[in-house]
Amino acid sequence: MNVTVIGAGNLGLAMAAHLSKCGNNVTLWNRSRQTIEKLIKTHTIHCQGVIEGPVEIAQVTDDIGKAVENPDVIIITTPANSHRFLAEIIGKNIRTETIIVLNPGRTFGALEFQQVYSEYNKEYKQTIAETQTTIHVCRKTGEDGVNIIALKLDVLISTFDHNENSAIISKLPECLQKYLMPAKSMIETSIGNVGMILHCAPLLLNAGWTENQDKIYKYYYDGITPTVGRLIEKIDKERVSVSRELGYEVESAKDWMKRTYNIEGETLYECIQNNEAYKTIDAPNTLEHRYIFEDIPHGLVALESVGKKLGLDMKNTSLIIDLASSLMEVDFRKIGRNLNDVLKGKDSDDVRALFGFNIYLKEAEKCLL
Repeated sequence: MNVTVIGAGNLGLAMAAHLSKCGNNVTLWNRSRQTIEKLIKTHTIHCQGVIEGPVEIAQVTDDIGKAVENPDVIIITTPANSHRFLAEIIGKNIRTETIIVLNPGRTFGALEFQQVYSEYNKEYKQTIAETQTTIHVCRKTGEDGVNIIALKLDVLISTFDHNENSAIISKLPECLQKYLMPAKSMIETSIGNVGMILHCAPLLLNAGWTENQDKIYKYYYDGITPTVGRLIEKIDKERVSVSRELGYEVESAKDWMKRTYNIEGETLYECIQNNEAYKTIDAPNTLEHRYIFEDIPHGLVALESVGKKLGLDMKNTSLIIDLASSLMEVDFRKIGRNLNDVLKGKDSDDVRALFGFNIYLKEAEKCLL
C-alpha cells in the first residue's frame, strides 16, 4: 500500500519503519526540514527493539503536496496541538479520497479534524478515523534512529459510524490490523482515554514539589494522596457523564485501572497504591510538560466544551483548566480544542447526533420490535 506517515517524531519513525519493513511504500513527511535533513539524504531509519537494523523509506519530504499526492492511507502521528494545522494544509493540497487515521486522536480529535478539513476542501471527502492510543511504544535514539520497545494489542479505532469500524481496519495495512480492535463508538476512543484525568490535576496540585529540583517524587504513588484522589474521581465522574449523555458510557478511571492492572481497591487512591507498576514512575521535574500542555488544551478543554453544551455541570473540570491557565499564564481555552467552530449553533440533540446517537436509538428500536 501507499502510506503517508505524518510526523518524524518518536511515533512517526516507528510507524514508518514498521510499515516499510512489511513491504509498504511509505512517504514520511515532517513540517520542519531540519528534523529530517539526514533522512532525506539516506532514506534510512536505524531501528532497535522489536525491529532491528536499517529500514529503507521510499520517500522523505517536507513538501505536503508530494506527501498527499496518491496515498491509500494517511497516518498522523503528531501531537494533538498540530491537528488543526494538518487538517488545513491537507485540505488545501489533497486531490484524492483516502483514509486519514489520527494515531491517536485524543479528545474529539477526529471531530475537530473533519470540521477544519471541510472548510478547505469540499470536493474530496475523506474517511476520518482515530485510535484511542498509539500502537508503538517507542523512543527516538537520534534524528534517524528509533527504539521500538513494544507493540500494543487491542488498540481501539473508530470512525464516526461505529458500524464501519471493522471495515476500516480491513482497509489499513495488513501488518497493523492485528494490533487494532474496532471501538463500539468514537465516544470510546475520544473520551475513553483516562490520561487527561490522571495527568492534569495531580501535576498542578503538586506544583511546589514538582518545581523543587532537590527531590523527585513518585508521580502516582506520592503525588496522588487521598484528597487528590477524591478530586480526580470528581473530574472523572464528569467525563463519564459526558459519555453517557452522548449515548455510550465509558468505564471510570478506577474501573479501567482495576481491569488493566488486575488490582483491587475501593477508591482510585487505593487502586493507585495497590498498583505495583505505578510505584516506580517518577514525576516530571517541570510544569512545562505534555501533562499540562497537551492533556489540558486538547483533553479537558474539549471535554468541558461538549459537557457544557450538553447542559452538564463541569465545575471540577473547569477548576483544573482555570488553575492551569492561572499558574502557567496561558489561556488554555483559547489555544485549545474548544470546539467552538464544531458546536456553534448546535443544541444538545445536534451534539449527540455528531456521535451517531441517533444510530444507537434506531438500533435500540429494532431490538424492541
